[in-house]
Amino acid sequence: MGKEVDRTQYVNPLVDRYSSKEMSYNFSDVHKFRTWRRLWIALAESERQLGIEITEEQIAELKANEDNIDFEFARQKEKELRHDVMAHVHTYGEVCPKARGIIHLGATSAYVGDNTDLIQIRDGLDMVIRKQAAIIDALATFSAEWKDLPCLAFTHLQPAQLTTLGKRATLWLQDFVLDMDELEFRKKSLRFRGVKGTTGTQASFLQLFNGDHAKVDELDEMVTEKLGFAQRYGVTGQTYPRKVDYSVLSTLAGVAISAHKMANDIRLMQTRGELEEPFETKQVGSSAMAYKRNPMRCERLTALARHVISNTMNPAFTAASQFFERTLDDSANRRLSIPESFLGIDAIQSICLNVIRGLVVYPKVLDRYVREQLPFMATESILMAGVQAGGDRQELHESVRQHSMEVTLALREQGAPNDLIDRLAADPAFDAIKDKMGDLATPELFIGRSPQQVTRFIEEHVQPIRERYSEHLGQTAELNV
Repeated sequence: MGKEVDRTQYVNPLVDRYSSKEMSYNFSDVHKFRTWRRLWIALAESERQLGIEITEEQIAELKANEDNIDFEFARQKEKELRHDVMAHVHTYGEVCPKARGIIHLGATSAYVGDNTDLIQIRDGLDMVIRKQAAIIDALATFSAEWKDLPCLAFTHLQPAQLTTLGKRATLWLQDFVLDMDELEFRKKSLRFRGVKGTTGTQASFLQLFNGDHAKVDELDEMVTEKLGFAQRYGVTGQTYPRKVDYSVLSTLAGVAISAHKMANDIRLMQTRGELEEPFETKQVGSSAMAYKRNPMRCERLTALARHVISNTMNPAFTAASQFFERTLDDSANRRLSIPESFLGIDAIQSICLNVIRGLVVYPKVLDRYVREQLPFMATESILMAGVQAGGDRQELHESVRQHSMEVTLALREQGAPNDLIDRLAADPAFDAIKDKMGDLATPELFIGRSPQQVTRFIEEHVQPIRERYSEHLGQTAELNV
């Protein structure tokens, strides 16, 4: 902790550059091995309560040295024994000579390893959920602010109709709300491995309690409660089901997908000059092109999102390839895939908060694009108004078609303004409605129920989240680099 980084060795950028100290600590060695000791204390306490010959003095010694970890001694022991758990059993025993003989009593390595993983996953999900609530709140505020501002809506990346900027942002918002549903479900359904023994049969604990099945069950339940879990997995092999890792990382990937989609939309809109991610006064966009204002935050976000999304394949293959009660080929993979997914999502969420809270909107640019395309979009209304005024539908349709083709050609070949409305107003076929032509091409007539949809979505879907996580909504995020 606080140790100078050795720059001659590779340093994971997720830790060094992108993620928060809080999430990094959650997967740190200090937190991991302190949690191992919490688990050993809980086990010993529970065994003593159930009649095993463990003294209060031994428990007190374990508690007094819970944070007294000699990492160098543990490293040397692991090099000698080729076993990380036994190395730390010895390390704990060195400072707890009275309790040395009862540390890890009846347990297998997965007791500390797997249960610690589940604690880290649970606490990591808590952090993700809290930050997700802040993202949802910030994006809802942005959506509400711009719910009435017309902008072009696209299908096939081609102008289609109009929407509003707030409505588009609400599409991003809904994705994050759906992710919140998944995160909350995953947190609620997460269970503890508990005290299951070497292959999950609890044989060692049954022997420890002289065949008393009720006490074995009670031990499992007591330790589970002491570590803050309401439920434990009903049966296990040596490990908790590795499908759990896949489910959790898939949920995190869902957040990454939503963030990636939003960031891509922002990048496209920034290309068009419609809005812009935060750009600091001394920020350099390009080493060669000094004028550039690159969307580096959203680009970083999408890069990290791809890493998190692709990482779901690791627990999928690991869960699928476990032999019988467990094989150790899960260990090295999970040391990488689980922390990196949480660290990656933590970084992504920080960027999301930073970008959303700092988005700059350029209404006049949005309006210019709307005005360029609106005459085409208004032709259906103009056509219907012409028919209602007594015109022949087919003749009016042909006039609209011919004028539209001429305007399109002028737009593309000459860069001319879109004067379709003026052309139609000057066409004798539309004499009956020429004075209404301008009113029929007002942007607000073509945004449908966009403002109302934004308001209703926030009331129905965002407000409950705001109420559940009210104390976490004001979060801000500064990027490290």
